[in-house]
Amino acid sequence: MSMLSRIASSTLWRTVVAVSWSFIGLRKNSEFEKDVVRITPLHILVVGLLAALLFVIALIVLVNVVVAK
Repeated sequence: MSMLSRIASSTLWRTVVAVSWSFIGLRKNSEFEKDVVRITPLHILVVGLLAALLFVIALIVLVNVVVAK
């Protein structure tokens, strides 16, 4: 694995973790400061939209399962 791909996957994973914590509303200030340096707004936007879409789909599936019973 090249250095560039490691950095890209690390940044992507860090973005997923940051967005996940923001959905919950908990984040350490020190971690936030690290994220400001490493994560681009485009990454946050894409991962945030995908996470919101997955959340809505999960809610729809959950409601359909509960109503079907």
